[in-house]
Amino acid sequence: MPSADHNPHGRRLHLPIVGVNGQASTERKPPWLKVRLRTGPNLADVRRIVREGRLHTVCEEASCPNLSECWEDREATFLILGDRCTRRCGFCDVMTAKPLPPDEDEPRRIAEAVRAMGLRYAVLTGVARDDLPDGGARIWAAAIRAIREAVPGCGVEVLPSDFKGGERDLATVLDAEPDVFAHNLETVRRLHPRIRPAFGYDRSLEVLRFAKRHRPGQVTKSNLIVGMGERPEELLEALRDLAEAGCEIVTIGQYLRPTPHHLPVDRFVHPDEFAELKRAGEAMGIAHVEAGPLVRSSYHAGRQLRRAREGAGL
Repeated sequence: MPSADHNPHGRRLHLPIVGVNGQASTERKPPWLKVRLRTGPNLADVRRIVREGRLHTVCEEASCPNLSECWEDREATFLILGDRCTRRCGFCDVMTAKPLPPDEDEPRRIAEAVRAMGLRYAVLTGVARDDLPDGGARIWAAAIRAIREAVPGCGVEVLPSDFKGGERDLATVLDAEPDVFAHNLETVRRLHPRIRPAFGYDRSLEVLRFAKRHRPGQVTKSNLIVGMGERPEELLEALRDLAEAGCEIVTIGQYLRPTPHHLPVDRFVHPDEFAELKRAGEAMGIAHVEAGPLVRSSYHAGRQLRRAREGAGL
């Protein structure tokens, strides 16, 4: 049955819930989650560049449903600091294991791949490296600078972990001057301890606030995943919190269970609800909300930044 809540401006939001069953729903997806696989020379060429550069992409490691579309459009999101994460989140398909030592040559190879792909906007995300004294901040900064040197004028977006809230490490990344600094909230306050046990809801918000304090004018971004048991009013609370933290860009997408060992899908969210969440978030002052069943944080990230700049005059 439909659910509803109010936004701060008094307009009633009708948020339909689809397939609430408390069980994994991945075996029978609704029609709006059907993905058309694309093939072509660009996809093969991007795969070749990634393989030859001995690089990792979140597209592959996180089983992104948009991989073929993005790679055929010559878009890829690099996963730095290896493919083994020191944290375990209930929704994420990236491997949790003891990481290998940092690869000092990785920033150079990423920059070469950006140049070989002809990218004008590069997105970097990475595993959490709690095994390193600086959480890998030095490698993050080196990668940003390597891309700038190899491809002058290329935009760079970064999506690091919270560095356990360490302001010195966050500052190391911010001082390399990324165009967009992203840190994902991912879920609502009530579910955070279960879904992201090594993170903290308030700490993630503070990371975003710190970015604004440390580097005035820094564009910040965050992401929410829906369909993991959250309630409509909780999503609105999370959007308000992100707006108050100064986020210019928020992405919202459907949770898809990557393996039977991950959290089950609670519900498949109807496209109409994504449209309502977009309207609500932008009414709260977020410059651009990209919301849809297959939206992911880095999906068409360069376009997201352009739309945010147009919407807020950034």
